[in-house]
Amino acid sequence: MQTPDSEPIDGLTPRQVEVLRRIGCFCDNQRYSPTIAELASQMRISRSTVFEHLGELQRKGLLSTSPGRARSLRLTSSGRDLLDRLDAPAPGENGDRTFGVPLLGQVAAGLPREAVENTESISLESCFGLGADLFALEVSGDSMIEENIEPGDYVICRRTNVADNGDLVVALVDDGEATLKRFYRESHCIRLQPANANYAPIHTNNCHIEGIVVGLVRRL
Repeated sequence: MQTPDSEPIDGLTPRQVEVLRRIGCFCDNQRYSPTIAELASQMRISRSTVFEHLGELQRKGLLSTSPGRARSLRLTSSGRDLLDRLDAPAPGENGDRTFGVPLLGQVAAGLPREAVENTESISLESCFGLGADLFALEVSGDSMIEENIEPGDYVICRRTNVADNGDLVVALVDDGEATLKRFYRESHCIRLQPANANYAPIHTNNCHIEGIVVGLVRRL
């Protein structure tokens, strides 16, 4: 007997919908597709299981790939349409609703002060705005810990292809991987500077800026 969570959605299992959604989100945020290993790690399932789901999504015309090319998974227009339809608000729901955490006032980190309660709320939208140029990434690795950026943190980024010296950027380098570093333009190359004495700077002439970090979110 099937439970509600296992019922097919438009002919797809919930797990296949999750694979499709994760690929779409990854491509939107990173501007390139995830690998099978990355999907398996995120979903905590085997690579062979991910491979089977990918094959089914391709057979149903929701996903495309280029054989022999790494990071070539892409949602088709049918795949995008399906996710848009699944994410659309139900009839009677307010699709423009903004969710946030109540902002009740200020608290002193120095001398004590009177706490004044108010009725505002705080959200990512209220802090950074919303739009196609804003995205978030989960930090993996410890190369920026001396700037208090730790694994598991979320960096809020504004999409841009240019950066000034000293900007904290998300950049694609020679191997096609994204990295979070401080950006410095030197006479013969770009230097991407970590904030951990155990890591050497990355010097490259092939650096594509994906975004500049504008904020940090951490779960304590």
